[in-house]
This record gives sequence, structure tokens and C-alpha cells, in this order.
Amino acid sequence: MSVQEFASHLKAHERSRGTVEKYVRDVSRFLSDTAGREPTREVVAGWRDRLLAGGYRPVTVNSMLSAVNRYLVFTGRSSSRAGFLAVQRRVFRAGARELTRAEYDRLLAAAPERTGLIMETLCATGIRVSELHAVTVETARAGCAEIRLKGKIRTVLLPAKLCRKLLKYARRQGTASGEIFRTRTGKPLTRGQIWAEMKAVCKKAGVDPRKVYPHNLRHLFARTFYRVTRDIAKLADVLGHSSIETTRIYLISTGEEHARVLDRLGLVV
Repeated sequence: MSVQEFASHLKAHERSRGTVEKYVRDVSRFLSDTAGREPTREVVAGWRDRLLAGGYRPVTVNSMLSAVNRYLVFTGRSSSRAGFLAVQRRVFRAGARELTRAEYDRLLAAAPERTGLIMETLCATGIRVSELHAVTVETARAGCAEIRLKGKIRTVLLPAKLCRKLLKYARRQGTASGEIFRTRTGKPLTRGQIWAEMKAVCKKAGVDPRKVYPHNLRHLFARTFYRVTRDIAKLADVLGHSSIETTRIYLISTGEEHARVLDRLGLVV
């Protein structure tokens, strides 16, 4: 079975466009790296280990292996699946990739109107970039959007101030109904176009480009929401997570924050 058939299978099971693209990319990489060899468990495990030896982070290797294992199940080779690398739960994350509120504000100040409003919409609601299509003139008027993903439906509230800005922008663009964020020809913006627009603002805003991508706005929303509410269960519902363990990943403190906690313990005399 071809990789494209696998992609069609994923779409039929309501996987998001981003997930489909990632799985196809990872499986294509595996097939290229193994040069047409029969994908036995030993071959798959060897590929996994070469990725690790080549400098890929364990979590990245496991993510790529997850795509390959799913492909193997799809092609009837379940017995060829390789085990994941054992990774201890992280206590803190690297601060170099975390977008701060101050950096977010600088990005908004430097961004063109459409780019800035897209970033505000993603960051003020916590939606995924693949869910931006749900932000329409109609949902802005209603103050909420219904999002369908992976067979689940959740309602996302849109802040009143954001709705006013969205409707004002739509009126200026001559958009009377449907999706608000479109290209000049009226087509919906793609993930790649949104990514490129955000990256283009980094230099002017003085923000490291490695921190600037749509999903990092979702992380900033999650951290800010939790600081205000201290309710991880509610945050999980807002983000559309099936497991609180997934939500917990968004809330891991940076290494600098963890170091400050250790200093406050006062155990070094």
C-alpha cells in the first residue's frame, strides 16, 4: 500500500491536516532511509536507533516512530512495530523555545494587521492553527465557535474584544460571511502561509524566530489560563485534550523557573 493510501486512511479517521502531513513525512523518511528493505522489527528498531545516534531528541524519535508503527499496522505488519525509547517524564523544559508575554506583545506591535489579528485569535482562544477556519463572521457575531476534530466537538468562546476586532477587520475586507482570514483571492490561508507571516515579523520585533510558530501561541494561552484559574481539568477541556497528562506538558516550568524553586529551598548553606 502506498503512502498516499495511508494518508487517505488517516483523513478518513478524521486526523487533522497537520497530523496527516507529519505522518506522511515521517513514513516517507523511513521508507527512504531503509531503501526498500523489508520492514522487519529489527529494521525498524535499527532505524530508530540511528535517528537517536544522529542527534535527534528521544521525544522526536518516538514521535517519528509512532507514525511508522501506525503505518505498519495499516499495511498489515503489526508484528514489525518497534518499541519506543524509554523517556523519563520531564520536570522542566528549555526556556530558549518558550515565547514570553513580553515577546508576544512585541510581535503584535510589529505585525501587519492580518498577521497580528491571527496571532491574537490563536493566543486568546488556545485553538490550533488547523482550527482557525472555524473563526468566521458568523462565529464572531455569536461569540463562540464549534470545532470538530477527531470525532469530537467542542465549543470555544471568543472574547468580546476579539470579536469586535474580527468583525471590524471583516468589514474592511468586504467579508460578509464565512472565514475571516483569507488570501487576496479569497481562499482560506494555509498553515504554511500563517507560519511564514509570523516568521516575517521576528526581526522587526526582536524575537528569536525559533520561538515564533502557531503552536507556541497555544502554549502561551495554556500557561496564562492556568496562572489565572489554577484549574488544569478546565484547561484540558478548553484545549480539547482527552487526557490531563497531555495538558500537563503545556504547563512544565522552564529550567530557569525550576532553578529559582531550588534556590528558594535554601538547602545549600
